[in-house]
Amino acid sequence: MIRRYCLRSWTPVLLLLFVNAPTFGTPGSAGRKGGDRWGANYFPNVPLITHEGKTVRFFDDLIKDKVVVINFIYTTCPDVCPLETAKLAQLQAILGDRVGRDIFIYSITIDPETDTPEVLAEYAKVYQAGPGWLFLTGKEADITLLRIKLGLYIDEIQDEDSNDHNVSLLIGNQSTGRWMKRSPFENSHFLATQIGSWLHNWKIPDTNQDSYAHAPKLRKISSGENLFRTRCSACHVIGGADQVPDYQNARLLGPDLLNVTQRRDRAWLSRWLAEPDKMLAEKDPLALELQAKHGQVAMPNMGLNAQDVAALLEYFELESLRVEKVQQYTDARAASRKSSGARMPCCQKNKSAVLKKSETLAQTVSLGEGAEIRRSGMFLGLTGQSAGLGCFFLLLAAIFRRRSSAPVVG
Repeated sequence: MIRRYCLRSWTPVLLLLFVNAPTFGTPGSAGRKGGDRWGANYFPNVPLITHEGKTVRFFDDLIKDKVVVINFIYTTCPDVCPLETAKLAQLQAILGDRVGRDIFIYSITIDPETDTPEVLAEYAKVYQAGPGWLFLTGKEADITLLRIKLGLYIDEIQDEDSNDHNVSLLIGNQSTGRWMKRSPFENSHFLATQIGSWLHNWKIPDTNQDSYAHAPKLRKISSGENLFRTRCSACHVIGGADQVPDYQNARLLGPDLLNVTQRRDRAWLSRWLAEPDKMLAEKDPLALELQAKHGQVAMPNMGLNAQDVAALLEYFELESLRVEKVQQYTDARAASRKSSGARMPCCQKNKSAVLKKSETLAQTVSLGEGAEIRRSGMFLGLTGQSAGLGCFFLLLAAIFRRRSSAPVVG
């Protein structure tokens, strides 16, 4: 069984944190930047071949003055590589068109004999790699040297008959000399923040204007939910597969798991979670059917024990029940509103409850849905959540009516 050497998703361990500071004890090092120290004199400028068949140099073409994400994989990996690659696909979707513009992703094979540019091209297609995400191969000695220099080579586990390797990925900014090792089980959104903001020295404006005041209260999550988040969510959802958000892949890499415990034999499902590689090797009909249906993406062996499998199955069941109840409630409310002709409540009107610029001159009072008061360019909004405030605005409206000589439309 292939051993995995990586960080746990909750452990923010740093491999290298090279700061912009002088290197003490070295003559002429005063004022030396991290990017100078960890530059062409450190990183090998070895040639590599992209999945598009283009020859590039590692330092000059791939990392010089760039913010990058680097990992090492091989396409026949039955283990964590497919999961890690799916995570990068999710990361690519979150970062959007910044990938290829100010962020670059490189997946380098450790099995160059098998992973030719043509093989890597098919692999890139499966995971929907876009511009700025390159899959690379080259000479085995050159790739090993890169792994050593990047701190992703563990000598103790290397031998001629094994592809055991450190599956952590490396993120860094070559110009500043900041590099960090991350886990393949890391939260994709947190990873995107580290790459898109931290490594750019917070120079990129944050488009997220959400306030921490509106952040949901943290809750304790079960071991099953934790496993789903870190091992499954890059490829699967539980309900709503037809409404995949933009930050995920354009299509799911795996099936929707809603009510999967009812649709599949429990014994089969338990084994599929524990040892999918063996089932595929045995040519299990259902396993082969699922792989073919979902673009030949291999279900990875995630090293789950019996307790992990039981926790995941329990979470699949509970989350399926929750999703179905929410959907039933939503459908029932929609049907009720449609049959009664009732309008949508204020809190669900969203943009329709926002006063437009063209409306600011209107001298109107409306205390129905949205509980808005408009008069002479003044706008006061009421959410309808407080009856006391509602009465206050009613009183205020009456005062306006008395004092104004202009007509007020009610």
